Amino acid sequence: MPDIFEALPGIDVPVSGIPKGLTQMWASNAESGQPSPESEDAKAMQVNFVLHLGLNTTPDDAAKQFETVVKFARRYPSRIVVLCPRSNDEPAPEMRAKIYGECFLGRSKSDKRCVEFVMLSYSKSARPYLENQVSTALSTDLPLYYWAHRFSASGRLADYRYLLSRAKRVLIDSAISPPDALTYPWPNPETTRDLVYCRLLPIRQSVGQFLAAYPPAKIIAGLKAVNVRHDSAVAAEARVLVAWLQRRLAACGAKNDTIAFNVTPRAAEMTSSLAIDFDYGAPCPFFRWRGDLGTGHALFEADFGSGLTRLPAAVSLLSPENTLSEAMFF
Repeated sequence: MPDIFEALPGIDVPVSGIPKGLTQMWASNAESGQPSPESEDAKAMQVNFVLHLGLNTTPDDAAKQFETVVKFARRYPSRIVVLCPRSNDEPAPEMRAKIYGECFLGRSKSDKRCVEFVMLSYSKSARPYLENQVSTALSTDLPLYYWAHRFSASGRLADYRYLLSRAKRVLIDSAISPPDALTYPWPNPETTRDLVYCRLLPIRQSVGQFLAAYPPAKIIAGLKAVNVRHDSAVAAEARVLVAWLQRRLAACGAKNDTIAFNVTPRAAEMTSSLAIDFDYGAPCPFFRWRGDLGTGHALFEADFGSGLTRLPAAVSLLSPENTLSEAMFF
């Protein structure tokens, strides 16, 4: 199995020598004229962030998620640890470490920010010592955020109680997680955030703002079904979107036990389109929304008794790095 640890950038260092390695890394950068922190203020961290790459992660995927965290850290300087489990105990050290650093400008030319990454590769036999090593790499006075990416089973992830119990937020992507990820009895289930729900924020805002122009009573009167159709690439988004619509209509006073909520795949489609239809059992009233994430175009159509409204709009999902911030802080 390809090693995701090898796909990540950084300098190999002894696990026991991570602090010394970081100091030497910055000194070497400064000597060679590369960006480096001129003072400890440049490394003023705001949060602890742990990215846990599960056994289902490929090397390409690992590199992609690492880049997402780098982009996030440019806005929210973080002390970052990336965990890379090995699927078996092949002949290799029980635990290996890499370090990586990057400096960038903040809101002004004088506002330099530098972040540090520690990558840990560990075997099954090293698993009992992992929490101790992670705790030494984190700052004790900063909140911890934990992103579990492509883990193979909820039960296996539940073994990492140190991270799950201490984390202010646990981030899970229900599109690629085990089916029970959002219902599993985690130590602090109220801290769990679904990245699918968070990246839908622009769509939720757009649909919500359009419907807010109509009285809630008109929206729910006679409503028989809510239908969400989707292409295969956005099946998880459709599932989360219909659940959100169900909650928002209930807040408007709808009795959801009298309304059918349906999620239907579009046959043989391989693009990334979503569609919402409110079915009232008659030509009018009606509400329809179509969004094509590939082109970025959407269309609202509605008539609640005051004439047809037809409104073109933009559509998108949040970028991966902004999805992280939405899940963590809001």
